Amino acid sequence: MNHVVIYTDGACKGNPGPGGWGVYLQSEGIEKELWGGERNTTNNRMELTAVIEALTALKRPCRVSLYLDSQYVRKGITEWIHGWKRKGWITAAKQPVKNAELWQKLDALVHSGVHQIEWHWVRGHAGDPGNERADALANRGVPV
Repeated sequence: MNHVVIYTDGACKGNPGPGGWGVYLQSEGIEKELWGGERNTTNNRMELTAVIEALTALKRPCRVSLYLDSQYVRKGITEWIHGWKRKGWITAAKQPVKNAELWQKLDALVHSGVHQIEWHWVRGHAGDPGNERADALANRGVPV
């Protein structure tokens, strides 16, 4: 299994407002950058989209070290999602899960068993080179 290091980030100019997502991938000396955006979105949607786009870009099963600065995404996919699914996509506060369609896409990618994913949280804007690069890509993706 190839080992891939992935950094993801989302950005939003206003929340909601124009937003972008960025992905920086490294594997065996090869680097790849991905970015995109939406005209009216939220930061959380862009954080989720970045991870979805990163995992979708993988063409074969991989061992993934995934770095992100979003506790919302990391905790959502590793902790909260199990309860949401059990309760029919309803939160503990008995409200519909926000961004449920993106969570469902991410859940399918993560729990399909295709990739072995290790989730790593990094502090945003703290000088981590991979995170800074993903942040720059996310900002590049914001529609003008």
